Amino acid sequence: MDLKHKWVYLALAVLVASIGAHETPLFLLLLFPIVLHAHYKKFHPFLMAAILLSGIASFGYFSSLLNEIEKPAVLPGFYAWTADYKINGDLVKGFMKDENGRKVYVKYQLRSEQEKRRFEEMPLAGRKFLIDGEWEEPKRPHHAYSFDMNDYLKSHGVMGIVKVESMQYVGSAGSLHQFINQMRFSLEKHIEETFPSSLAPEAEALLIGLQEDVEDETKRAYQKLGITHLFAISGLHIAVLSWIVFESLIRLRIRRELAAILLMSLLPGYAILAGGAPSVWRAVAVAELLMISRWKRRLAVDDALAISFIGFVLLEPWAIYQIGFQLSFLATAGLVYSSNFLQTQKSWWAKSFYVTFFSQIIVYPLLLYHFYELSISSLFANLIYVPLFSFAILPTNIVLLFLSFLPDPVSRCFFELYEPLRMMIAKMTFFLQSLPYQLWMPGKPSLLLMGICYISIFIALYLLDCRANWRAVVPVLCIPLLLLYFQGKVNPHLVINFVDVGQGDCIVIELPYRRKVYVIDSGGVLRFGQEEWKQREPFEVGKQIVVPFLKGKGISKIDVFILSHADSDHVEGAEEILEEIRAEEIHVSPSSLSEPVMKELLDVAKKQRVPIKEQIAGYSWKDGDVYFQYLWPQDAEYEGNNDSLVLYMKKGGFDAMFTGDLEAEGERKLIALYPTLPELDLLKAGHHGSRTSSSEEFVERFRPALTIFSAGENNRFGHPHKEVVERFHQYGLKTMTTGDAGTIEITVKNQTMRVTSSNKQE
Repeated sequence: MDLKHKWVYLALAVLVASIGAHETPLFLLLLFPIVLHAHYKKFHPFLMAAILLSGIASFGYFSSLLNEIEKPAVLPGFYAWTADYKINGDLVKGFMKDENGRKVYVKYQLRSEQEKRRFEEMPLAGRKFLIDGEWEEPKRPHHAYSFDMNDYLKSHGVMGIVKVESMQYVGSAGSLHQFINQMRFSLEKHIEETFPSSLAPEAEALLIGLQEDVEDETKRAYQKLGITHLFAISGLHIAVLSWIVFESLIRLRIRRELAAILLMSLLPGYAILAGGAPSVWRAVAVAELLMISRWKRRLAVDDALAISFIGFVLLEPWAIYQIGFQLSFLATAGLVYSSNFLQTQKSWWAKSFYVTFFSQIIVYPLLLYHFYELSISSLFANLIYVPLFSFAILPTNIVLLFLSFLPDPVSRCFFELYEPLRMMIAKMTFFLQSLPYQLWMPGKPSLLLMGICYISIFIALYLLDCRANWRAVVPVLCIPLLLLYFQGKVNPHLVINFVDVGQGDCIVIELPYRRKVYVIDSGGVLRFGQEEWKQREPFEVGKQIVVPFLKGKGISKIDVFILSHADSDHVEGAEEILEEIRAEEIHVSPSSLSEPVMKELLDVAKKQRVPIKEQIAGYSWKDGDVYFQYLWPQDAEYEGNNDSLVLYMKKGGFDAMFTGDLEAEGERKLIALYPTLPELDLLKAGHHGSRTSSSEEFVERFRPALTIFSAGENNRFGHPHKEVVERFHQYGLKTMTTGDAGTIEITVKNQTMRVTSSNKQE
C-alpha cells in the first residue's frame, strides 16, 4: 500500500488523542472528520481504520502516561538533574527526574557561597541526589495575561514543585546522554574563556542553544524586528550545519554514502548538545528521515514532518502545549504546504520574500495568543537577517569555535578581525529596532477569533495554490486583522482594573470604547540589601506584570500616566512600561521628581520626549461624560505619602476616588476641604490598608460601596491590617484585596458595578 502523504492523517489523529487525554475525551470526536476527509481522498478502508484506531490507541497510551504523572512521588527519594536548570543568585531551580523517569520541578536555596561555587563548576545533568523537602503549590498568575506556573508545569509533564530542604550527591547516571551534556557544559565554559565577551553569548546561543547570557536589551531588539528565531537552533540552522559537515567529509575523501551515514550518526548527538529544544529535534528528525528514504522509497517532506511529529508527541505528549513546539511545527508545515507556490517563483529574492511571508502568516495568530504583539517589520527584517545569519554569522561562529582551540595568538587574530564587523551589525540592529511603530498590539485573541484567523489563512493559501489574483487573497487575510484591531474598542462601558502587582499599586482605567486609557502608578519592588553571591536577577514588575497586562488587553498607548508619589512600590516599574508602551503625558506630585527613585523615569521620559506635568489640587478635566479632578495635594512641597496625588472620578451617578498612599492626616484635611463630595461607589484605599490610613472619620464620611486594597499576597507588612478591614465591615461596606483576589476588574454600567477577578467571580 502506498503510504505517500498519508502520515499527515496519522499525525492529526495522534494530535487529537493527545489533546483529548489532557482535556476531555470528547476531543476524540474530531477523529471522525479526519477519517471522512481520508474517505474523500479515496483512502483504502484499511488505512482509514488504521487512522481511527491509532487515535484511540494513542489516547489510551497518553492517558496512562498522564495518570502515572499524577501519582505522588516519594520524598525523600533519589532524583537526577536534567539539562534544564538554572542557578540564579542563591537559588537553583529546574527539572529533576525520579527513578521512574517522572519529572519534578525543584527549588533549592544554596546554603553558602562555597556550595554555589561547587554547583557552578560542575554540570548537574545526569547527577543523582538524595533530596528531601516539601511539595509547594504553584503561585497563581497575577492576571489572565501573565506567566502561569501551572501551564508551564503542564507543558513539561511535571508532577509538581518540590521546595528542597536537603540535597545529598550520591553518584551519576553514566549514560551517553550525560556524556554529551558534559561536553555541552565544557563547551560553554570554553566559549566563555576564549571568545571575547561581546561575542560569547551569541556563540553559545547559535552553537549549543544556550540563550541565558544574551542580554535582555539584545533579545528585545530581536523581538521588535521579529527575528528572535535566529537565536534558536532551527531547520535552516541544521541544514547549514549539515551541509558544512557533509562537504567537509567529502573534502576528506570520504565516500558520499559513508559521509551521509556519519552525518546521520552525528545529528542526534548534536540535538542533545544543542539543548534538545523541539525545533532542534524536529529539524534533526526530518533530516534523518529524508536521508534514510533516499536509499529506498523517497519520503515526501510533509510525511517526514508528520512522522517526526508523531515520534515527538508519543515520547512527550505534553509537548503540544510548549510554545516552541507549536511554532516550530506550524511554521514548517506552512512552508511545506506552500511549496507548490514557492516553486513558481523564479527570482531568489521573490522566493525568499514568500518563504518569510508564509512562515510569518501561518504563525501570527499563535504569536498574538502567546505574546499579544506582532512585529510589523519582521517581513523585511527577515529578508536581511536570515541570509546574514545563515551564510555569514553562523558559519563564522563555527569556524571561530574550531580556531579557538588553536594557540591564543592565532585565534585572537581572527577574533579581532570579526568583532568590529559584528559590532557594526549590532549597531545596525539597535538602530532599526529603535524606529517607531515597529509593533502591532491588538491584544490576545479569543479562541473563536483564533479560529477565524486560521480559516482565513487556509482559504488564502488555497487561493494562492490555485493561482488566484492577490486582489482576492488580500481581503481574505485582512478581515480577521480588522476584527483583531476592533476587538478591544467596542466596549461601551467604563472599565477599571486594579492590577495585582504584589506589594504595590497599579490601576488601569479604560474610558468607554477605549477612547482614552489612564494608568495610575506602575507597581515596583522594595529591594533590600543582600550579599553579592545571593543576589538574584531582579524581578521587574513593570516589565513582567504590567506590560503583559496592557499588551494582552490590546492597550498600546497610555493617554495619561499618573504617578501618585515617589515610592518604589508605586513608580519603580514606570520606566519599564514606558520602554514598551507609548505615553502621551505623565502627571506627578509637585516636587517629587527630585527623589532618587524617579531618576530612571526622567531619563526615559526625556529620551522619548514625554511631557511630565506636576499637578495639584483643583486641576480638573472632562472626557465625554467622565469627569476627573485632583483633590490633593494642596502645596508644592513634597514630603512623602501625604503628598500623594488623589484623583476623583465621576461618570453619571458613579463616583470613585484613588488615594495613592494618603494617610490619616491627609484624609482629615481632604474631608475638610471638600465637604460637598458625595459618598463613593469605589475607593482605592490609602497605603495598601495600613493602620496609618483609612481612618474611621474618612470611612464614615465617604462610605464607599466597594474598597480595594492593593497589597501583596502574604506580604511582610501585614497589609491590609485586620482592624482596618474590620473598620469598613462595621459599616457594612465591602472590601477586596488584590493579594487574595488577584487582578480585580470593575465594569461600570450606568450606576452599577460588575466585579470580576482573576481568582474568582464576584
